[in-house]
Amino acid sequence: MGKLYVVGTPIGNLKDITFRAIEVLQSVNFIACEDTRRTSILLNHYKIEGKKLLSYYEPKESVQVPKIIKLLEKEDVALVTDAGMPSISDPGYKLIRACIEKGIPVEVIPGPSAVITALVGSGLPTDRFTFVGFLPKKGLNNFLEELKAYKDSTIIAFESPNRVLKSLEAIKEVYGDNTTVCIARELTKLHEEYIRGRVVEVLEELNKRGEIKGEIVILWRMVED
Repeated sequence: MGKLYVVGTPIGNLKDITFRAIEVLQSVNFIACEDTRRTSILLNHYKIEGKKLLSYYEPKESVQVPKIIKLLEKEDVALVTDAGMPSISDPGYKLIRACIEKGIPVEVIPGPSAVITALVGSGLPTDRFTFVGFLPKKGLNNFLEELKAYKDSTIIAFESPNRVLKSLEAIKEVYGDNTTVCIARELTKLHEEYIRGRVVEVLEELNKRGEIKGEIVILWRMVED
């Protein structure tokens, strides 16, 4: 029987990968990945050749899980995502859960996480935090109201650049003008940026810009310690 290796990969800068992660990617014949093109860039950078890449993304995972489980009955398979840790706002957990149910060993190779990177760089309290994945496109205000139950926690969410202003406006409406927020943009990349301040100040800054680009993490805290 093989083993499933859950491998953390860089969230931007390709140098942010562990020696152990490279060793695992070199050792396995099969790599399940979100986007084969993105994974190929990483493998080519580290001159890792001859691997069979298996597409594994939502909603294709329902078809791929049985196929990967069958492979794992004979040999090791690595699971990666486009950036960061598999299973974080990612269907990787479904494969991991299937392995556990089948008695297939699972080993996690820790690596970069946009959630933790943004939290540490935000300057907001890190003692308690709540990650909510991508903010919903519908019913956002109601969703934010429910999060008031975590008033003593730093809230972390993913958001697309074309929706960030709308989401900040909703945060301002639900929590008030003085809510402390941070926008973490393009983490570990050339144009990495943290925009910190009261929600009205951050909105003012972003509204000055014609276009907002890059992958974005929003963080906010209702009550600072």
